[in-house]
Amino acid sequence: MKNAIILHGTGDKSTDFWFPYLKSGLEKRGYEVWLPSLPNPEYPNRKEWIPFLLEGGKFSEETIIIGHSAGAQIILSLLEKIEVKIKQAILVSGYAKALRKEADSEKNVDDYDWEAIRPKSEQFIFINSDNDPWTCDDKQGRIIFDKLGGIQIVLHEGHMGSNYHKQPYKEFPLLLKLIG
Repeated sequence: MKNAIILHGTGDKSTDFWFPYLKSGLEKRGYEVWLPSLPNPEYPNRKEWIPFLLEGGKFSEETIIIGHSAGAQIILSLLEKIEVKIKQAILVSGYAKALRKEADSEKNVDDYDWEAIRPKSEQFIFINSDNDPWTCDDKQGRIIFDKLGGIQIVLHEGHMGSNYHKQPYKEFPLLLKLIG
């Protein structure tokens, strides 16, 4: 059965931004969707998030994983760990290098095992903005694109969802179009 996993970012909830919109749209298309509230969202930690996702997630050749900000970044660490090749990995406002404000945070990684990640998804899509206020911008997306290939889409839409920057971003039709 085709399934999707949608991951929120730092300080966010599963009810924020375009996450419920995407969940509803995918369910109408026959997807089983898991939109978890990730543990300790104010202080994301790979040591908490990865085991949580491995325990609760279903991963198969029909799985699509979509993540926003820290949720996008954790996809890279997750793909290092899973054994199966998924259908799509979509990183929205994702980043490859540690962000400036929390460079020592456990959520931030400066190097990945790109060779282990590359074969774990049939398709990679990176959606970044050229004006992201958190620096999860098109330059960060390009780093990941250069390592993994796929499709990079550059918008002028800020962080595509931010409570701090008052970007409610309740719908994201482009994502529904991109999901195979």
